[in-house]
Amino acid sequence: MNVDSRNARIGVSIIIVSFNARADLVRCLESLHAAPPAASHEIIVVDNASTDGSVEAVRWWRDVRVVELGLNGGFAHANNVGLAMAGGDDILLLNSDTIVPAGAVDRLRAELARDPAVAVVGPRLVDDAGRAELSFGRMIGPFNEARQKRLARSGAAEALTRRRGYPDWVSGACLMVRRADAEAVGGLDERFFMYTEDVDFCAAIRARGRRILFTPDVEVVHLRGRSAASAPAATAAAYRRSRIAFYQKHHPAWAPVLKLYLRIRGQF
Repeated sequence: MNVDSRNARIGVSIIIVSFNARADLVRCLESLHAAPPAASHEIIVVDNASTDGSVEAVRWWRDVRVVELGLNGGFAHANNVGLAMAGGDDILLLNSDTIVPAGAVDRLRAELARDPAVAVVGPRLVDDAGRAELSFGRMIGPFNEARQKRLARSGAAEALTRRRGYPDWVSGACLMVRRADAEAVGGLDERFFMYTEDVDFCAAIRARGRRILFTPDVEVVHLRGRSAASAPAATAAAYRRSRIAFYQKHHPAWAPVLKLYLRIRGQF
């Protein structure tokens, strides 16, 4: 990732990938501008060939850098495009369907600064009604996936997300990473078009002996699934492909089992 030397002193680069989520993207940018981080920062919006006027809406903010991709190459690819442009010491990967309260970005940076061993930090994510999302967990695998789904259904998220900890991964909906660590692992793996790329990214960083932190002391609103709702069939297919790719990479012995399971359910 080649970084423009003019941006070398930026504290944090905020990268937002957008696809046909104009209203959410505008709301996200409004929240960032209503209470901007105290740290020097830049905002980069990478648009995955939206057709809903997202790019035109973003251009209202002259301080936001917009990258128009000619086609939708996926979430990981778009984030890597943003990473290649970013000049910040820290990088915030941020979904367009988030609302960032005052001070949240600076507090995430403070968490990184507190412990040199921590490479990635994720905040507590809540919906617009304040309900917590289980936005971290153990490494994806056949048994851990079942456990994660069971915990999410059980209503345990409220209690679990009140505890500070060092999980295997945190959600890419709002994930801050040191630029040096992002560069060391080559960014996000683009074989994952959409979904599981954040888990894989955290796994690559942990493989270098670095730590992932979840903090309940920073809270960000996440209005989940807005981009996915615009194309549910395509999103479901992308999710299945990413799961298969993830198992082929991390659990190759289980990949045929997953394919068979999906085939039996008529999903592959």
